[in-house]
Amino acid sequence: MSAAGLRQAQEKMKDAGVAQAAIDVFTHYYRQLEEGATGLIREDTIRPLTEVDQLSSTEVDPAAAREALSRTVVIKLNGGLGTSMGMDQAKSLLPVRDGRTFLDLIVEQVRRARAEHDVTLPLLLMNSFRTVDDTRTALARHDDLAVEGLPLDFLQNTEPKLRADDLTPVEWPADPSLEWCPPGHGDIYTALEASGLLQTLLDRGYRYASVSNSDNLGAAPDATLAGWFAASGAPYAAELCRRTAADRKGGHLAVRVSDGQLILRDTAQTAPEEMDFFTDEHRHPYFHTNNLWWDLEQLAATLAERESVLGLPLIRNTKNVDPADSSSPEVIQVETAMGAAIEVFPGATAIVVGRERFLPVKTTNDLLLIRSDVYEVGERATLDRVVERAPLVDLDPAHYKKIRDFEARFPGGAPSLREAISLTVRGEWTFGAEVTVRGAVELTEGEAGTIADGSVLE
Repeated sequence: MSAAGLRQAQEKMKDAGVAQAAIDVFTHYYRQLEEGATGLIREDTIRPLTEVDQLSSTEVDPAAAREALSRTVVIKLNGGLGTSMGMDQAKSLLPVRDGRTFLDLIVEQVRRARAEHDVTLPLLLMNSFRTVDDTRTALARHDDLAVEGLPLDFLQNTEPKLRADDLTPVEWPADPSLEWCPPGHGDIYTALEASGLLQTLLDRGYRYASVSNSDNLGAAPDATLAGWFAASGAPYAAELCRRTAADRKGGHLAVRVSDGQLILRDTAQTAPEEMDFFTDEHRHPYFHTNNLWWDLEQLAATLAERESVLGLPLIRNTKNVDPADSSSPEVIQVETAMGAAIEVFPGATAIVVGRERFLPVKTTNDLLLIRSDVYEVGERATLDRVVERAPLVDLDPAHYKKIRDFEARFPGGAPSLREAISLTVRGEWTFGAEVTVRGAVELTEGEAGTIADGSVLE
């Protein structure tokens, strides 16, 4: 750990054409690493957030809602490759319904909101260097989507992975691209400013941003939320959902005891011996959806005041330089979370929304569920649940975790799950077409085989 390691990393970033603002932010976190920062948030430094606005009881004048939406831009995080599912392209390019991908449905959500409210509503995607080419190719067929004077995407910054033993930039000649990583989605603030896009939006009269993950089709444009946020006068707001036992691993907001400021705490920021507090859905009753609202004017002012370094809490992510090779050198990826910016903005707020606004796809379990008849594409191009409670899907990770294996084992499409309570699959089962699952069904490894077309499992 020395000044030499930082200097090498800075030079590597400059040589690669990384923006100076991103280098300054990286430098801030490198120094925290040198000082041994862990990013942990102790339970005795926070108190639970229990009193929050509820969207279900919020009334907004339709004219005010439309006015707020007319000054809103939709931003989607689109830098993820879906590597946990064995993908090598943007997860948003996965087919979801009738051949339509996440990206197709996002575009349709924006189009329908534009038509319903007669607003321009720009769509911007934050791509990483790994997703930008495929995404731009996919967007080419939507040739009337862009708003004049604005791009459809901007690029997330990149930074060198650091050797865990001495914090120097790792070298990996076998695949030099693996020497680099994105700095987590907290980089969105730096990327917006450094690209000049933040100022362009302000110059064109846009005041608010609705920001969410591209794999969450629940976070459609919403005029009521836009109107609520505009009326709040807050610089920043987060959408929350009520936690259940199934949400114990999700990050949550809390109130910092020292100054009463809202902050975000994720799993990576919780000490192992305090995970029982973190996972207690009664102690911390709301989880953070990563659906955010920003006042762009106040964001620009805060970035200027802090010289582009918001100072979000550090997330120290330890991995192998080649994720597919556990014998490759151990590296540290310096990351931050987009939602952690809530602690930077005095007066930041939150609102509890319905569960329908949180529908992320992180595993093939989630993908099977949203492809099934439990959901239908609604009038706003959202996936609307048509049963009271979604069943629990638990597929054997040894045979279904990777998308290629998953697709091969459901060649006839997802089974009907409307009458299911749960579907647990162990072993290598292949499902035929028009299979129906009723009640709580478990398939065991010892009997693994093919389920015939039209079968009913109950």
